Amino acid sequence: MRPPFGIYLHVPFCTVRCGYCDFNTYTATELGPVGGAKGASVATFVDAAILELDLAAATLPDAPPVSTLFVGGGTPTLLPPQDLVRFLDAVRERWGLADDVEVTTEANPDSVTEESLRVLAEGGFTRVSIGMQSAVPEVLATLDRTHDPANVSRALSAARAAGLAVSLDLIYGTPGESLDQWRTSLETAIALAPDHLSAYALTVEEGTKMAVRVRRGELPMPTGDDEADKYELADELLADAGYDWYEISNWARTDADRCRHNEAYWRSHDWWGVGPGAHSHVDGARWWNLKHPATWAKGLAEDHPEAEREDLTPEQRADEAILLGVRLREGLPTDRLAAQGRRAVAGLVADGLVDGRAAIAGRVVLTRRGRLLADTVVHQLIAGEPDPVVVSGA
Repeated sequence: MRPPFGIYLHVPFCTVRCGYCDFNTYTATELGPVGGAKGASVATFVDAAILELDLAAATLPDAPPVSTLFVGGGTPTLLPPQDLVRFLDAVRERWGLADDVEVTTEANPDSVTEESLRVLAEGGFTRVSIGMQSAVPEVLATLDRTHDPANVSRALSAARAAGLAVSLDLIYGTPGESLDQWRTSLETAIALAPDHLSAYALTVEEGTKMAVRVRRGELPMPTGDDEADKYELADELLADAGYDWYEISNWARTDADRCRHNEAYWRSHDWWGVGPGAHSHVDGARWWNLKHPATWAKGLAEDHPEAEREDLTPEQRADEAILLGVRLREGLPTDRLAAQGRRAVAGLVADGLVDGRAAIAGRVVLTRRGRLLADTVVHQLIAGEPDPVVVSGA
């Protein structure tokens, strides 16, 4: 039987580029005159994306009905909601949708309205993931986020009124952010009672505006200890509020509130990524599209938007299954490990990184400390030897 099949749509447009962001995104100024090219502008983007769906359907005519669709970016809700619904309709026409299909779009708090969310919900969207990041104005300013923190509550209320499930995305470890400020963000998010929360450690990526400011000494580089303290605080407060972790950086009220599209990535299911720079994975093959919107659109017109691909070896697939599987609350069956990995489990239990009861039952499940040191756990499960202890970017 084929694994579940999902679609990811990457919308590369943003009004402003945030200083920490190294995603494949572009403002109108950055696109310049090519922004008017077919597929490289907000007005024509979905038309080009549907052409890539045609290519996908010709390549995978026997794929099962789509079980998850996730629209990310960038800021997907810069597109008219009718265009996002039109893309969903095009997916439905080519493969059909599973009866319990999950359809999510990311959104900035100031990029949605009651009307736009109503159009999305009536068109078949089921979830919205709102980029809250922080509730503290000073932290948002350091991140170059332009939204008013009060707009998070308004957007969440509007999404609920439309019948959409809601997730809030948070970032911790912003340069200069105190533990009390992070607590404020967590408590504010919990008070809004979303169905799902994500909390990601900020990574200062080379080539970003933030990296330049850190290098100049204008901003302090976040430390591993600081990020560990903030992760532990998040897990404590969220657990007390009734949210269970199900993946290192994700918590949900119930199992039904999990993000099934992201779970598909961690479980190595199949998905086709549509859009500039989007990644795909089908039957152990992985490929990614040309990055620039105009280049992608030109390649698409020639039926070749792909930049590169790789076919994973059985060894690579086995290692990736460990790398991804241990991130989940259910953990990884020990019979998926090679002999050296199985021998490493006892030491990981003794170090407090893996749950002892779960190990006796034949599964590798991370403790809270193990989640902080997930990279170390993975190294030992694959290589069977100790690795220098480094706090994982949860």
